Amino acid sequence: MYEKNIQIQPLTQESFAPFGDIIEKENRDFFPINNGLTERYHALSLAQVSGEDVAVGMSIFHNLAATELPFHIEMLERHPYGSQSFIPLQQQKFVIVVALPLDHTQPDEQQIFAFLSNGQQGVNYHQGVWHHSLITLEHNSDFLVVDRIGGGQNCDMYQLSNHFMIVNDR
Repeated sequence: MYEKNIQIQPLTQESFAPFGDIIEKENRDFFPINNGLTERYHALSLAQVSGEDVAVGMSIFHNLAATELPFHIEMLERHPYGSQSFIPLQQQKFVIVVALPLDHTQPDEQQIFAFLSNGQQGVNYHQGVWHHSLITLEHNSDFLVVDRIGGGQNCDMYQLSNHFMIVNDR
């Protein structure tokens, strides 16, 4: 078992595209509504769900503890039957860790990436994307979470075979 550093990089539409969508206004088209008093940034991401008797739900996750950089990750998870969105409600920065798939059962441990949201960006992990659980850098952070609600096993966990350290040397 060895340890590998994963450098945090800025979160951009291009760099995050293999894993999902970034939910943000920056460089996005809008159209006016409400007599021109509101700009609607329409369908920045679409929720994905599959299965019977399921729905798209909205929840708030309240994270009590902040994570200190650098930090170790030991596991990744995925949701095979639905996408999952995290939108910071207090414009707090947070770390996103994702991996490309190796096959249908596990992530590719050589293709793990870390991104830093600027606090005005949310993310939507596409259905089945390997990711780490929520990592916030601030205490008492609230996130709007949009994901699949319903029966069936929709969370696969994978214990990494190596140790990974998330670092931010920038």
